[in-house]
Amino acid sequence: MAAKSDGAPLSQRNEIQAECPPGPDPRAPRHRPAEQRYSLPDCCWTLCALLVFFSDGASDLWLAADYYLRTYYWCFALTLVFVIVPSLVVQVLSFRWFAYDFAESVESGSAAAAVVAASGEEDFSTKDSGERGAGRAAAAEVLPGPGTVGGARGCCRVFVWLFQAIVHIFQLAQVWRYVHALYLGVQSRWHRDPERRHFYWRMMFESADISMLRLLESFLKSAPQLVLQLSIMIYTKQVLPLQGLSASASLISLAWMIASYQKVLRDSRDDKLPMTYKAVVVQILWHLFTIGARTLAFALFASVFQLYFGIFIVAHWCIMTFWIIQGETDFCMSKWEEIIYNMMVGVVYIFCWFSVREGRTRCRMLIYSLTVFVENVALTTIWYLYRGSRTSESYAVIMVCVVASSYALGTFFMFVYYCLLHPDGPVSGWGYIVEKEVPVESLGSPASSHPPDVVSSPPRTLQRTKGSEREQGAGIDGDVFQVRPPRGAHAPVNHPTPRTEGPVIRIDLPRKKYPAWDAHFIDRRLRKTILVLESAAPVTPRIQYRCLGNPKEVMEYETTV
Repeated sequence: MAAKSDGAPLSQRNEIQAECPPGPDPRAPRHRPAEQRYSLPDCCWTLCALLVFFSDGASDLWLAADYYLRTYYWCFALTLVFVIVPSLVVQVLSFRWFAYDFAESVESGSAAAAVVAASGEEDFSTKDSGERGAGRAAAAEVLPGPGTVGGARGCCRVFVWLFQAIVHIFQLAQVWRYVHALYLGVQSRWHRDPERRHFYWRMMFESADISMLRLLESFLKSAPQLVLQLSIMIYTKQVLPLQGLSASASLISLAWMIASYQKVLRDSRDDKLPMTYKAVVVQILWHLFTIGARTLAFALFASVFQLYFGIFIVAHWCIMTFWIIQGETDFCMSKWEEIIYNMMVGVVYIFCWFSVREGRTRCRMLIYSLTVFVENVALTTIWYLYRGSRTSESYAVIMVCVVASSYALGTFFMFVYYCLLHPDGPVSGWGYIVEKEVPVESLGSPASSHPPDVVSSPPRTLQRTKGSEREQGAGIDGDVFQVRPPRGAHAPVNHPTPRTEGPVIRIDLPRKKYPAWDAHFIDRRLRKTILVLESAAPVTPRIQYRCLGNPKEVMEYETTV
């Protein structure tokens, strides 16, 4: 689904800060407002997402039943397989997340953190030290364990397990998570601080889960379903109403989920400005037309060369997956999860561009776009030359024009998004338009310059702390060049003032770079710790990620993790 942990204080929305001393950085991204509340457009967006989900699933099942009644058994079987198998994968993953979040056992670290916060202690670290471990253990004994709860609470837990099991058996995990996120958002709207922040955090966690699940389901179900139905329509030379409805719903679901994923990811990162709904709509149109052209080219080629189409898809997936792995992404918390994630992104890359790494995004995106353009031209040209006598010349010309015009429209909306509606600012030529001058004082002041041994941008994983992989180059998601300020400029620099009161959760990990999720969004242990601490603390805790300030600290951290 371009944050650097450079020590710049982050916004107060999620209260995430770096432990390094803050200093003005002319290359730092612009920060969002300190407060962001759940709004009516957010509620409408969730309801529309539910409508898209139901439309996609219902149209596929309806079409499968229609194939069965027409005795098109092969079409019925393939359509049903692309509905059931991806849904089962998503349900298993969702229930696994629920089982971990709702586990009976409460980790001693989380319980101790809640006690420490309630008693007014100002600091909590995810890596317990020896001096504080005894105090936390003693405090944890005060909390009643899960075994001491009454019978009523035990019955409630059994009911929740049974309810979730039924929901997942009937393949409705996404619906439940959408409804739950909607409920949490409304609760955050109705309550005041600190309850508002607690509900808002839980809503963001739920939104992150549903966006990951739906993105996975879209490219396992909707994308193959779209190619299948288009291939059947081209091969049979007829378009049934249900076929058109199913293909349209699949295409809208794909475009919707890519844009929705990017929006939720940006909303979760307090060091990134959020996407406006105008930008989201334009991004939906961008992906709608580019994916439409891509899948139509696939369908045309597959209607003539089924075997070679399979070979082409596998070869493209292997090349894209190798390219992604070579880029050293850092989305997951373990090596094997990262490999599986890269393989899934390789599936996404079969159909459209998906940013997975900060840095020179524009160059990588240009390479991918040119590759996809050449492939679309090649696939459509081969189909045109070897389409057979059953396809008329006028029909073939129309299909070629549809592929070309759809890809051109998608490219147009892509330029509209990046040139006018990108959250980080409009793009002009090779860089972002600079709207404000950077004062000389901010570049020359001691606070803005790091000592030689400071790691201003900590490594994304400890295995990559050596070498020159830390690309400080710019891309589409960050500033493209440094601005040399004019002489004599004396404009004031306004930076968010970090909150200093209240408890602090110190996470002994370097903060992940955009477009990765923050660790407390994907590591469910950190989620449980944060939610337990926040529910017991009188003041919402702040979150600090580890900032590796010097080589000695880097070595100590590598030996203790």
